[in-house]
Amino acid sequence: MRAVMYDGKRVEVVDDLEVRDPGPGEVLVAISAAGLCHSDLSVVDGTIPFPVPVVLGHEGAGVVEAVGVGVTHVGPGDHVALSTLANCGVCADCDRGRPTMCRHAIGRPGRPFRRGEQAVFQFASNSAFAERTVVKAVQVVRIPKDIPLPSAALIGCGVLTGVGAVLNRAKVDRGDSVVVIGTGGIGLNVLQGARIAGALRIVAVDANPAKEAVARQFGATDFLTSTEGVRELLPTGVDHAFECVGRVELIRQAVDLLDRHGQAVLLGVPPAGAEASFVVSSMYLDKSILGCRYGSSRPQRDIALYADLYRDGRLLLDELVTRTYPVEEFERAAADAEAGKVARGVLTF
Repeated sequence: MRAVMYDGKRVEVVDDLEVRDPGPGEVLVAISAAGLCHSDLSVVDGTIPFPVPVVLGHEGAGVVEAVGVGVTHVGPGDHVALSTLANCGVCADCDRGRPTMCRHAIGRPGRPFRRGEQAVFQFASNSAFAERTVVKAVQVVRIPKDIPLPSAALIGCGVLTGVGAVLNRAKVDRGDSVVVIGTGGIGLNVLQGARIAGALRIVAVDANPAKEAVARQFGATDFLTSTEGVRELLPTGVDHAFECVGRVELIRQAVDLLDRHGQAVLLGVPPAGAEASFVVSSMYLDKSILGCRYGSSRPQRDIALYADLYRDGRLLLDELVTRTYPVEEFERAAADAEAGKVARGVLTF
């Protein structure tokens, strides 16, 4: 079968990958569409260290082909969106409703694929850039069949991360003020999360002025090309500042923009080992710097919720899909993503 594989030196679209059958508590999914997220590219450029060879992709949707023993919530033929959380479901963090903190789901990559005699790793417990993948049952969420799969694919990472950061982690409230630094795929979902939450002032910041129209479409009330103008709009500072780029100087700017009791939420991924600084005395008025993994999401609940919000016209998905590419055009899709030409490019099988 076809897949996008990285061997540590180059990315290649192969056609001779094999995947094993699902075991107990697992599901075999035929991938129809998968979003190209910057996290996939971060594996290639070394920002996210990961063992190789590896099948990339982690934001996918498709159709269930087979289920292992004990799987009852989905069956063959169901349309599903996939999460990256292969959490155990029984540890203290899972029991407390914090599956993103499950220690059994972090840093333990499996190898369900083979290419010839070589075992191949699975990225983010998912590997959606393959015609078929095997995942844990907890990662599979059934969705209505009237949701286009290229749009549904984006729920599994960009939407869970961006909207979830607003609703689950920051808990933005009605009337709050929000600044979103970076309006790529994650930033756009933060914008619409803030809109759904009822934020009154939503300021999008992006160095590319061409992104203003789409930022406003997703919920921005104001658009700036740098953070320098934020204080003119909100003189006392903002309630919530989301950094969606992954640059330490922008993290510092997010912290400096906070009003009393404000929160800076870190979503961008800087290089491993990067350090950021802030003025300690500026934090004593109940300000916070919050890390956020995967939107602090509970995928079985949140994916179903976001699917309903989409069908109700409140959550934009189709508008996130700037362009689709056959999987063979991965290099072109990656180049467009790196150049900022797309909100989200989606690979199709």
